[in-house]
Amino acid sequence: MEPQPMIGHSMDALQGILQSRNQSWDPRMLQIGIDVMLIHAYDSLPSLPAYTTAPLSHAAAAASWVPDGVDRIAHLPDPILRDIISRLPVKDAARTAVLASRWRSLWRSAPLVLDDIHLLTGVATGPAGRPRIGDETPGLADAVSRVLATHPGPFRSVHLTCSAMEAHRGEVARWLDALAAKRVQELAFINRPWPLDIRLPATLFRCASLTRLHLGVWKFPDTAAVPRSAAFPNLRELGLFFINMDERDLAFLLDRCPVLETLTMILQIGVSLRLVSRTVRCLQLCMSKVDDVAVVDAPRLEMFLLFMSGMSKTSRIKIGRAPNLRVLGYLEPREHVLEIGNTVISAGTKESPSTVVPSVKILALEVRFAVRKEVKKVPSFLRCFPNLETLHVKSATADEATGKASLKLWKEGGPITCVLRHMKKVVFHEFQGLINEIVFLKFIAENARFLEKMVIVVAYECYSSGEDVNSKLKPLTCAKWVGGTCKLQVFKSPFEGTTGGPVYDIRLASEFSQIADPFDLIYYRESL
Repeated sequence: MEPQPMIGHSMDALQGILQSRNQSWDPRMLQIGIDVMLIHAYDSLPSLPAYTTAPLSHAAAAASWVPDGVDRIAHLPDPILRDIISRLPVKDAARTAVLASRWRSLWRSAPLVLDDIHLLTGVATGPAGRPRIGDETPGLADAVSRVLATHPGPFRSVHLTCSAMEAHRGEVARWLDALAAKRVQELAFINRPWPLDIRLPATLFRCASLTRLHLGVWKFPDTAAVPRSAAFPNLRELGLFFINMDERDLAFLLDRCPVLETLTMILQIGVSLRLVSRTVRCLQLCMSKVDDVAVVDAPRLEMFLLFMSGMSKTSRIKIGRAPNLRVLGYLEPREHVLEIGNTVISAGTKESPSTVVPSVKILALEVRFAVRKEVKKVPSFLRCFPNLETLHVKSATADEATGKASLKLWKEGGPITCVLRHMKKVVFHEFQGLINEIVFLKFIAENARFLEKMVIVVAYECYSSGEDVNSKLKPLTCAKWVGGTCKLQVFKSPFEGTTGGPVYDIRLASEFSQIADPFDLIYYRESL
């Protein structure tokens, strides 16, 4: 396993290391980096089934103007009232006990929904409404302990994300005991660093009732302390965020999730993944520095989502048996070595039965079109997916251009079946006006017989610089389009900077079964 550079150091020690390597290092940058890291963790969490925009005090005030003064809520059956209470922030839910004698037992009998952010008092908030690193959260751990001890269960959803667990190691173990005993169903358990090497208690494996589990900024439990019979027999969704673990730990965990459907890994460093699962339907890797990801045998896998999954290091993406894989991307020729079966896909690889994944219908690529050797890989990548219908391409910036890619490049190696026979939609994100981009788009227009729609989102730097975008697009608009009914739409990207628009919402993995195309986020509105 590759060493994780921040593990084992105090924040002050790490600041000293960074300062020694770069005399101009700004100490504030570490705080900003950690805040950004945690924002990604919080953004990936599934929404709680609780209403937070209308406190109970507002509801009480609204009741004062009911014309006939009749309390109709009190006439609702207990199961409906319990559902209402379970959707309130925990403080408001507990306060319902003072409304009337009938309400006194309802909170204790309603499934608990707890987000510790609702228990914060007098604390300045940072990323995603949580306290900043190093800020104290007075009374928060005690408040969490009281709620977990007072409510008899079951626990429907519990998010514990605002405590610096280093100061509350004893409480952490007791919390997990309570969560296990009271049959928690959904748990988000994120440590607020620092330090980053606090070991998660093995008690976690007693929470057999879990259906959703998101863990962040922990050292994985010592598996020697976990009974062989321990398992998560009901767990369908697992999220791992900056967990200090190795391949054996990951395999140990996945082996104990027999019905897992969604696996998300964010900011995981130095961990290789070998997926053998008859149940996983969605695999998502985000901002992770991985060496190898091998989909060995995953008969139900439908979506394989990648976002900055190389992190400036070449990663091998191997697809073995995945007969239902429908959505794949973002693949990056710069950072990903694609392997289908036992064949490494390189520039010039021809289509053959052993190098194709015929089930893929939606593909996303991120390509630096100014770098010719990257562009040369794209035709071979496309040949791997002969039944592709929707193609998303994000044009990434490069430090310098390294050659032109002519139309001839796109025809070398033989026909691209998906372009000729199946491609219906192309979305080109962050068009920069490069010749290589135009050549690619022109190739699609002149060869995609069944193309129905082409969307081009022009990068902010391109249309705001005063350049005539329409003149850059003229070779495309004047091309001989073989799809007679194809509609060309050109939009302005609303995003400044070199990173461009959003790739996809990390949280969408939790709702993948309801989403046809996770890359089709309409972030562009204004036509060019």
